[in-house]
Amino acid sequence: MSEFITPSKAKNRRGILVFHSWWGLTNSFRDFGQSLADQGFVVGLSDLFNGKTAHTEEDARRLRSAPRREPMYKSLLRDVIEVQDRTQSDAPLGLVGFSMGGHWAVWLSQRPNLPIASVVLYYAARGGAFSNSHASYLAHFAENDDWVSRTSRRTMERGIKAANRPYTSFDYPGTGHCFAETSAKESYKPEAAQIALKRTVQHFKSTLSRK
Repeated sequence: MSEFITPSKAKNRRGILVFHSWWGLTNSFRDFGQSLADQGFVVGLSDLFNGKTAHTEEDARRLRSAPRREPMYKSLLRDVIEVQDRTQSDAPLGLVGFSMGGHWAVWLSQRPNLPIASVVLYYAARGGAFSNSHASYLAHFAENDDWVSRTSRRTMERGIKAANRPYTSFDYPGTGHCFAETSAKESYKPEAAQIALKRTVQHFKSTLSRK
């Protein structure tokens, strides 16, 4: 785990783990995490590149393929445990994944031994077996996105539907990949990002609410 953002009011805290895109843990995700913490959530920010960030696609590819001391999935599983330790071990957990991070959020949600109750995806789609999932899904998609194919999206949506898991998706007109990341200067669309954030908060408040 790289960083935690804890809300000022500690009562009835719920945990959310945020997975960055292939640009690394930029200030985009710190700002996003702070927005969730302002709503009362304990937010963990995974750092899959050990403090390094990319400024070009070449840099990003290099970081993604760089040798690691341990497999990425083990690092993520440890992050899940750390968020649980800072909230309640039996409390449901939320995940947010941006692009590359969204693939990992889906993968983790398919692990039946994890308390993943809610998943939010930003411009990401991944298939797999959803039959073991306990999660409710919300997905934000860009209108023009060369990185998320219609086929991968349909495959994911069919899998979620077949498993009878709750699913809602939104498409944002005039946007492209990374539209919700402030550090992606050419792609960032503030209006769409704010709408997506509002829907994300509403989703988590609904699906992570205390019984």
